[in-house]
Amino acid sequence: MVNFRSCRIGWGISTGLALGLGAPVWAADDAPGSVQVSAGTIPFSSQASSEARAAFARRLAEPGINAAKEPIAKVRASYEARDKLTLAKMAALYPVEVRQARMGGVEVQVVNPKSGVPAANRKRVLINVHGGSFLFGWPSGALVESVPIAAVGGFTVVTVNYRMAPEHKFPAGSQDIQAVYRELLKTYPARGIGIYGCSAGAVLTGEAVAWIDHAGLPMPGAIGTFCGSVEGTGGDSQYTGSLLNNFPLPTTVRPMTQSGNGYLDGQSDADPLVIPARSAELLKRFPPSLLITSTRDFAMSNTITAHRDLVKAGVDADLHVWDGLWHAFFNDPDLPESREAYAVISRFFANHLAP
Repeated sequence: MVNFRSCRIGWGISTGLALGLGAPVWAADDAPGSVQVSAGTIPFSSQASSEARAAFARRLAEPGINAAKEPIAKVRASYEARDKLTLAKMAALYPVEVRQARMGGVEVQVVNPKSGVPAANRKRVLINVHGGSFLFGWPSGALVESVPIAAVGGFTVVTVNYRMAPEHKFPAGSQDIQAVYRELLKTYPARGIGIYGCSAGAVLTGEAVAWIDHAGLPMPGAIGTFCGSVEGTGGDSQYTGSLLNNFPLPTTVRPMTQSGNGYLDGQSDADPLVIPARSAELLKRFPPSLLITSTRDFAMSNTITAHRDLVKAGVDADLHVWDGLWHAFFNDPDLPESREAYAVISRFFANHLAP
């Protein structure tokens, strides 16, 4: 349960509509439609599992690291240590074999189910684009996203060490993913290749597809964008996500191209290579797409708006939303919801990649 008194956030409604959480408050300088809130308590979702409730309570108690204020080496080391602990949990649940390689000059990790790739998937392969705010996530974070999908789905998963900020800027990541994709095209048909990513990896997945299209390469057979997507808008969840995770409300919500992390800074919001949803014609060429988010995810609005954009463009797009869960929840292998997500992802690629 999240108690907003502890973070000194008030909750009142500038439209005059009371929600039972305090008297309505009107501020004369509010923009039309703005909402202010007075103190109230929101319980944890009754639709989420008891394991998720316990995990969320632990999240509230854990000290975090501020990626914007700490040296990048410290940030990367902190997340690497966390992801190694998660991988240790996954080892018994999802047996795989991992080998280091280079494809198209880019460092990758190739993950295979320990029992071997079944015959139905031997001409199929998945590219994982790891998350981490365009700043961190290699190598263990990439394996956290790849190991369960390789084991559950019976796929070879190639996870990519794309160039990240602050050392590199857009389009470095798109170029690296395309280089790996070109190499895989020598062995696999395009329609047998899937690409997926979470958070920053979801954004990069959309950008990589745009880059592949821009280069005149054949489109992959299917993609997955989780906890982020081809949209660049903030939307309600930038605020509700803060409230529901007991974070202070942001004073302003900026587009991804002004995030301050360096990777997309200075790029144009109108450029479809940066934000593919800016071009309806580009979206029409997108392959079948799986979108996953959750109601406490700050990127939920981005993801559901992207789904609407893709559907309007005529793309076969599936959206799955988990109630009460947080950003990248399925990186916790202890949750029943994570196991559901692994099954959804595996089934989607099995159904949409060419046999």
